Amino acid sequence: MVRDDFLAAARSAATLLRAPEVAAAWAGPSALADFSVSGLAGHLAYQVLGVRQALADPVPEEETVTLIGHYARVEWIGSAPDDPVNVRIRDGGEQVAAAGADALAGALDAAVAELTRTLAVAPERAVRIPLWGPWSLSLSDFLRTRMMELAVHSDDLAVSVGVATPVLPDGVMETVIDLLARLAVRRHGGTEVLRALSRAERSPGSIAAF
Repeated sequence: MVRDDFLAAARSAATLLRAPEVAAAWAGPSALADFSVSGLAGHLAYQVLGVRQALADPVPEEETVTLIGHYARVEWIGSAPDDPVNVRIRDGGEQVAAAGADALAGALDAAVAELTRTLAVAPERAVRIPLWGPWSLSLSDFLRTRMMELAVHSDDLAVSVGVATPVLPDGVMETVIDLLARLAVRRHGGTEVLRALSRAERSPGSIAAF
Protein backbone atom coordinates (compact mmCIF):
# COMPACT_ATOMS: atom_id res chain seq x y z
CA MET A 1 0.00 0.00 0.00
CA VAL A 2 2.80 2.46 0.83
CA ARG A 3 4.43 1.78 -2.53
CA ASP A 4 1.18 2.23 -4.42
CA ASP A 5 0.46 5.47 -2.58
CA PHE A 6 3.95 6.80 -3.30
CA LEU A 7 3.52 6.03 -6.99
CA ALA A 8 0.15 7.79 -7.02
CA ALA A 9 1.76 10.90 -5.50
CA ALA A 10 4.64 10.67 -7.98
CA ARG A 11 2.26 10.44 -10.96
CA SER A 12 0.34 13.43 -9.65
CA ALA A 13 3.54 15.46 -9.42
CA ALA A 14 4.48 14.44 -12.96
CA THR A 15 1.11 15.65 -14.22
CA LEU A 16 1.57 18.96 -12.41
CA LEU A 17 4.98 19.49 -13.98
CA ARG A 18 3.34 19.13 -17.40
CA ALA A 19 0.98 22.04 -16.72
CA PRO A 20 1.76 24.85 -19.19
CA GLU A 21 1.59 27.36 -16.34
CA VAL A 22 4.73 25.78 -14.83
CA ALA A 23 6.77 26.32 -17.99
CA ALA A 24 5.36 29.84 -18.40
CA ALA A 25 6.45 30.84 -14.88
CA TRP A 26 9.70 28.85 -14.98
CA ALA A 27 12.15 31.74 -14.47
CA GLY A 28 10.03 33.63 -11.94
CA PRO A 29 9.86 33.50 -8.16
CA SER A 30 7.84 30.79 -6.40
CA ALA A 31 5.65 31.02 -3.33
CA LEU A 32 8.60 29.84 -1.24
CA ALA A 33 11.18 32.37 -0.12
CA ASP A 34 14.33 32.30 -2.28
CA PHE A 35 13.02 29.47 -4.49
CA SER A 36 12.43 30.11 -8.19
CA VAL A 37 9.64 28.16 -9.88
CA SER A 38 12.28 26.13 -11.71
CA GLY A 39 14.15 25.36 -8.49
CA LEU A 40 10.94 24.36 -6.73
CA ALA A 41 9.98 22.14 -9.68
CA GLY A 42 13.40 20.52 -9.55
CA HIS A 43 13.09 19.96 -5.82
CA LEU A 44 9.66 18.40 -6.34
CA ALA A 45 10.95 16.09 -9.06
CA TYR A 46 13.92 15.06 -6.93
CA GLN A 47 11.57 13.46 -4.43
CA VAL A 48 10.97 10.81 -7.11
CA LEU A 49 14.35 10.85 -8.85
CA GLY A 50 16.05 10.34 -5.49
CA VAL A 51 14.07 7.15 -4.86
CA ARG A 52 15.31 5.68 -8.12
CA GLN A 53 18.89 6.53 -7.16
CA ALA A 54 18.50 5.15 -3.63
CA LEU A 55 17.27 1.82 -4.97
CA ALA A 56 20.16 1.67 -7.45
CA ASP A 57 22.74 2.22 -4.71
CA PRO A 58 24.11 -0.66 -2.62
CA VAL A 59 22.24 -1.48 0.57
CA PRO A 60 23.84 0.74 3.25
CA GLU A 61 25.45 -0.85 6.28
CA GLU A 62 24.99 2.11 8.63
CA GLU A 63 22.35 2.46 11.32
CA THR A 64 18.71 2.35 10.21
CA VAL A 65 16.67 4.81 12.27
CA THR A 66 12.96 5.27 12.85
CA LEU A 67 10.88 7.70 10.86
CA ILE A 68 10.74 10.26 13.67
CA GLY A 69 14.37 9.53 14.52
CA HIS A 70 15.25 10.63 11.00
CA TYR A 71 13.56 13.99 11.46
CA ALA A 72 15.30 14.43 14.81
CA ARG A 73 18.62 14.34 12.96
CA VAL A 74 18.08 16.32 9.76
CA GLU A 75 19.72 19.75 9.72
CA TRP A 76 17.07 21.66 7.80
CA ILE A 77 14.32 21.56 10.44
CA GLY A 78 14.41 24.89 12.24
CA SER A 79 17.20 26.29 10.09
CA ALA A 80 17.07 29.76 8.56
CA PRO A 81 16.51 30.21 4.80
CA ASP A 82 20.11 31.33 4.31
CA ASP A 83 21.67 28.50 6.33
CA PRO A 84 24.01 26.34 4.24
CA VAL A 85 21.69 23.33 4.34
CA ASN A 86 18.82 25.31 2.80
CA VAL A 87 21.09 26.97 0.25
CA ARG A 88 22.23 23.47 -0.73
CA ILE A 89 18.62 22.31 -1.10
CA ARG A 90 17.72 25.28 -3.32
CA ASP A 91 20.87 24.88 -5.43
CA GLY A 92 20.09 21.19 -5.81
CA GLY A 93 16.63 21.97 -7.13
CA GLU A 94 18.07 24.37 -9.69
CA GLN A 95 20.58 21.77 -10.82
CA VAL A 96 17.90 19.11 -11.28
CA ALA A 97 15.84 21.59 -13.34
CA ALA A 98 18.74 23.03 -15.32
CA ALA A 99 17.74 21.47 -18.65
CA GLY A 100 14.34 23.18 -18.62
CA ALA A 101 10.70 22.40 -17.96
CA ASP A 102 10.16 19.89 -20.77
CA ALA A 103 13.31 17.96 -19.97
CA LEU A 104 12.46 17.80 -16.28
CA ALA A 105 8.93 16.60 -16.99
CA GLY A 106 10.34 13.92 -19.28
CA ALA A 107 12.87 12.79 -16.69
CA LEU A 108 10.16 12.54 -14.06
CA ASP A 109 7.85 10.58 -16.38
CA ALA A 110 10.68 8.13 -17.05
CA ALA A 111 11.47 7.77 -13.36
CA VAL A 112 7.83 7.09 -12.49
CA ALA A 113 7.63 4.42 -15.18
CA GLU A 114 10.84 2.78 -13.95
CA LEU A 115 9.78 2.87 -10.31
CA THR A 116 6.41 1.36 -11.16
CA ARG A 117 8.35 -1.69 -12.30
CA THR A 118 11.08 -1.78 -9.67
CA LEU A 119 8.91 -1.14 -6.62
CA ALA A 120 6.66 -4.02 -7.62
CA VAL A 121 9.52 -6.46 -6.97
CA ALA A 122 12.01 -4.62 -4.73
CA PRO A 123 12.55 -6.25 -1.32
CA GLU A 124 12.12 -4.25 1.85
CA ARG A 125 15.58 -2.86 2.56
CA ALA A 126 17.48 0.07 4.02
CA VAL A 127 18.04 3.13 1.81
CA ARG A 128 19.56 6.56 2.20
CA ILE A 129 20.22 9.86 0.47
CA PRO A 130 23.85 10.99 0.81
CA LEU A 131 22.89 14.52 1.88
CA TRP A 132 21.16 13.24 5.03
CA GLY A 133 24.14 12.11 7.02
CA PRO A 134 25.34 8.76 8.34
CA TRP A 135 22.02 6.95 8.78
CA SER A 136 19.42 5.07 6.76
CA LEU A 137 15.67 4.48 6.69
CA SER A 138 13.64 1.44 5.76
CA LEU A 139 12.33 1.64 2.22
CA SER A 140 8.74 1.99 3.48
CA ASP A 141 9.61 4.87 5.81
CA PHE A 142 11.68 6.49 3.07
CA LEU A 143 8.66 6.42 0.76
CA ARG A 144 6.56 8.00 3.52
CA THR A 145 9.02 10.90 3.72
CA ARG A 146 8.89 11.32 -0.07
CA MET A 147 5.07 11.31 -0.05
CA MET A 148 5.10 14.14 2.45
CA GLU A 149 7.55 16.12 0.32
CA LEU A 150 5.53 15.46 -2.84
CA ALA A 151 2.27 16.56 -1.22
CA VAL A 152 3.67 19.71 0.39
CA HIS A 153 5.70 20.85 -2.60
CA SER A 154 2.97 20.05 -5.11
CA ASP A 155 0.84 22.53 -3.19
CA ASP A 156 3.72 25.02 -3.18
CA LEU A 157 4.22 24.71 -6.92
CA ALA A 158 0.52 24.88 -7.75
CA VAL A 159 0.12 28.05 -5.68
CA SER A 160 3.24 29.50 -7.28
CA VAL A 161 1.89 29.19 -10.82
CA GLY A 162 -1.81 29.79 -10.14
CA VAL A 163 -3.29 26.35 -10.73
CA ALA A 164 -5.40 24.16 -8.47
CA THR A 165 -3.49 22.04 -5.99
CA PRO A 166 -3.64 18.40 -7.09
CA VAL A 167 -6.09 16.23 -5.17
CA LEU A 168 -4.17 13.24 -3.86
CA PRO A 169 -5.70 9.88 -2.93
CA ASP A 170 -6.97 9.45 0.61
CA GLY A 171 -4.22 6.97 1.45
CA VAL A 172 -1.54 9.48 0.51
CA MET A 173 -3.11 12.28 2.50
CA GLU A 174 -3.65 10.08 5.55
CA THR A 175 0.02 9.10 5.53
CA VAL A 176 1.17 12.69 5.03
CA ILE A 177 -1.12 14.20 7.68
CA ASP A 178 -0.21 11.47 10.16
CA LEU A 179 3.48 12.22 9.66
CA LEU A 180 3.02 15.99 9.90
CA ALA A 181 0.90 15.61 13.03
CA ARG A 182 3.56 13.43 14.67
CA LEU A 183 6.23 15.97 13.82
CA ALA A 184 4.06 18.82 15.15
CA VAL A 185 3.60 16.91 18.42
CA ARG A 186 7.37 16.43 18.61
CA ARG A 187 7.88 20.17 18.15
CA HIS A 188 5.02 21.64 20.18
CA GLY A 189 3.72 18.91 22.47
CA GLY A 190 0.58 16.83 22.37
CA THR A 191 -1.69 19.21 24.25
CA GLU A 192 -0.87 22.11 21.97
CA VAL A 193 -1.57 20.09 18.83
CA LEU A 194 -4.78 18.71 20.35
CA ARG A 195 -5.98 22.26 20.99
CA ALA A 196 -4.96 23.43 17.51
CA LEU A 197 -7.11 20.68 16.01
CA SER A 198 -10.10 20.86 18.34
CA ARG A 199 -10.08 24.06 20.42
CA ALA A 200 -8.80 26.98 18.39
CA GLU A 201 -9.66 29.43 21.18
CA ARG A 202 -7.07 27.69 23.40
CA SER A 203 -4.52 27.06 20.71
CA PRO A 204 -1.09 28.64 21.37
CA GLY A 205 -1.08 30.10 17.85
CA SER A 206 0.53 28.76 14.72
CA ILE A 207 1.21 25.03 14.90
CA ALA A 208 3.59 23.68 12.28
CA ALA A 209 5.53 20.47 11.89
CA PHE A 210 8.79 22.23 11.00
